[in-house]
Amino acid sequence: MMRTALNLSIDAHRSSVSHGEEVLLEEVVLVDSAPSTEAIVLGRERARRMSHCLGRLPDRSRAIFLAHRIDGRTYQDIANEHGLSISTVEKHIARATMQLTTWMDGW
Repeated sequence: MMRTALNLSIDAHRSSVSHGEEVLLEEVVLVDSAPSTEAIVLGRERARRMSHCLGRLPDRSRAIFLAHRIDGRTYQDIANEHGLSISTVEKHIARATMQLTTWMDGW
């Protein structure tokens, strides 16, 4: 009797796993995980502001900053491409980061 009950339990479990369980719609709670309209608008404004701030950086600093932050390139790789020392690349990125942080303050 115990073995039969165990086998029926195993069969029921396998059936629910392979066919899915039937759930009543009233028991399901739907959660909308999409960002709110306000969050979308603020995100777009922040992106426009960041684009404007990036445009204010000197060309070389912007290129170095984006190569590191967006493209994920190493300081060594960027230094080799621009003919600079690693220390100079670090200074460009630090300066650009500080300027962007200041300009983006409050956004």
